[in-house]
Amino acid sequence: MPALYILIPVAIALVGFAIWLFFWAVDSGQYDDLDGPAHSILFDDEDPKHTAAVSQVQQLDEPQAEQDKRGA
Repeated sequence: MPALYILIPVAIALVGFAIWLFFWAVDSGQYDDLDGPAHSILFDDEDPKHTAAVSQVQQLDEPQAEQDKRGA
């Protein structure tokens, strides 16, 4: 019975940490594009025939370039 006085707060703390970690992952964009990386492995970026893959990479890089311009 005395072990419950330790285990219950520890369990509550772990659940709280897991919830915080989930919201952090969502806010930092970890779940924004779940399909893109899985499909991008199928395309060779160096092959000009696969323009879809090249344009996809360029679209992903554009927002980062705009953020770099604003921050500099």
